[in-house]
This record gives sequence, C-alpha cells and structure tokens, in this order.
Amino acid sequence: MNKNHYVAIMAGGIGSRFWPMSRTDYPKQFLDILNTGRTLIQATYDRFLKFIPAENIYVVTSVQYKDIVAKQLPGLPTDNILCEPSRKNTAPCVAYISYKLHQLNPNANLICAPADHLITDTDTFEKTCLNALHFTSHIKALLTLGIKPSNPNTGYGYIQYESLAVSDNVYKVKTFTEKPDLELAKTFVASGDFLWNAGIFVWQVKNIIKAFEKHLPELHEVFDAEKNHFNSKKETEAIERIYPQCVNISIDYGIMEKADNVYVIPSSFGWSDLGTWKSAYETFERDYLDNAVGGKNVVVIDATKNMVHADHKKLVVLQGLDDFIVVDTKDVLLICKKDKEQEIKEYVAEIKRSKGDKFL
Repeated sequence: MNKNHYVAIMAGGIGSRFWPMSRTDYPKQFLDILNTGRTLIQATYDRFLKFIPAENIYVVTSVQYKDIVAKQLPGLPTDNILCEPSRKNTAPCVAYISYKLHQLNPNANLICAPADHLITDTDTFEKTCLNALHFTSHIKALLTLGIKPSNPNTGYGYIQYESLAVSDNVYKVKTFTEKPDLELAKTFVASGDFLWNAGIFVWQVKNIIKAFEKHLPELHEVFDAEKNHFNSKKETEAIERIYPQCVNISIDYGIMEKADNVYVIPSSFGWSDLGTWKSAYETFERDYLDNAVGGKNVVVIDATKNMVHADHKKLVVLQGLDDFIVVDTKDVLLICKKDKEQEIKEYVAEIKRSKGDKFL
C-alpha cells in the first residue's frame, strides 16, 4: 500500500429523504438500509480498507456523530474522526481534511467519497481508484469519477467529457450540469458523452489547496491562517474559529465547475447514491410481484411494485397497494406513493412545523 494514499469519508449529512428510518440524531450513513448486516459507512470503510492503510483513512462528520463513528468503525484511529462544529456543505469539509493532510504530508494524494453510497463491484472500484490515484500523482489534476448512465435519471448531476482520452481511461471534463429535466436527461444519455456525477473526487492535496486559493479565496484564507494548529491539541479550537467564517457551498459549485484542470474517469462498478427510497427499491432483490421487502416478517398479498421496510421483529401485512413506499419504525409509519418520494423532504419540513423535532 502507498503511504501517500489517503481517503476522506464524508459522513456529516442527515439523509432527510430516507426519513423516517434516517433521523437527525442517527442518519442513513449509520443504518443498514439494505439489510446486508453492515451499515453504509461500514461498507464504505471496508471498500477502502482493501487498498488504503487504516491509519490513512479519515472520516469527516458532524461533532454529534463522533461517538457513532467510533462505535461503528472500531478499527479507525480515534484521531482520524474529524468533527465539524456545523454543517457547511462539502467545500469546507474538503478544505478541512486537505489543509490538515498537507501539514502532515505535502505529497498526500486524497480520495474524497460520501459515506452513504452503494457500490456492488468492489474489485472494479478498487482498480478505478488506483488508476485515479496514479493519474493525480503525476498530473496537477482535479479528478472525479463519473458513472456511465443506465437510464435518463433526473436525480443526478451530469458530467460531459471530451472524446479523446488524455491517459488510460481519463478524459478532460467539458461541462457540469445540475439535475436536468427528463427530456434533457434523455438527450444527455443518447449523446454518449455524459456521465452521472458520483461525487467521488481524487487529487493531491497541494493541488486542491491551490484551487481553493484561486476559486474560493475566502475559505482559503480562514483555513490557511489556522493551518499550524492542525494535528495539534489546538486543532479543535481552530476549527471552531474557522467554521463560523465558512460559506455554505458545495465543492462541485465552488471549485469543480470553475477549474480548468478537471478530469473524469468513466466508471461502472455497480454504483447508486442511495439518495431516495426509490433508489433503494431499485437495488433490493424483488419478489415475483416486483415488491422490494426489507424485514423478515413482512407478508405481501395482492400488492405489486412496493418498497417495504420494517423491523425484523414486527409482523407487517400489506394488501392491495401498488407502487407505494411503506416504512414502519418504532414511532413513525410512512405510506407514500413512489412517484411522490421527492416530496418527503417537504413532509419532514411540515412535521417539524406542526410536531417539532420529536419525530425527526
């Protein structure tokens, strides 16, 4: 294993579209959404541990999830759990790990990846990541992994890339496009030169720091001013001074869409961002009536194309529903049409207004 290879697992989100399983105090990255026996963050850690030394794996998360991370990843050094005092999107998250690692190892070559994605072909994923790390170790590049689209999905951002490779399966990025409408998504997929944006990034930390300096100078200034406190007893205090000064912005919008040294590897390794119950439905094994069932005591009668999730100890009998999401937890029952799942965030906001935070 290469001592200059590092991973930052980004695990600070609240996963509101997976409510009511995902809660503010215990969000989806810490849940076994797919009933595999491993939570999403554990599966992510397992994937990287195959080719990245444990001491070079970091988790960036909210301070409120530190104990959960430590419990679920006992092999991870405690000092490698980086706690954000507030949620400021992915750019400050990436800045934190990048400036910290640069103080430790100026030659650090870093993968930044979400904690809550599904990847089924872990061998191909490893080969793709190693190819990416090899490229960024030689080229001053900001590289991302793009997923070859299987359908005109409107829930993902898209990446357009040049037709000629600059290296082994590495291409220059032409444009980033936010989530398109269906007609535009169909055009993208038909063209053959667009990929889904997986939000997995690879770069040398010195090169992403240069990008912060150029494209997000305000963020660069606050992190750079405190850099000598990183990897010391004063790091937590430094971060608590930094974060109130940070703009809330994604790394995609803040840097990737602006930089001129952005590259992509077109990839196929069984990826899903597991962003919604519908994406979970598409991942689950389904019965002969096309129902995806998570729960050992769920009985389905005369019902089709449903996503059902319930506690293994609870008997749930479902009859007559077609194309619904049914999620039963100890204190909340959600019954929602699958084609309305994008509105779950709105339901959560309404519950917060009417019921407070008790059920969130």
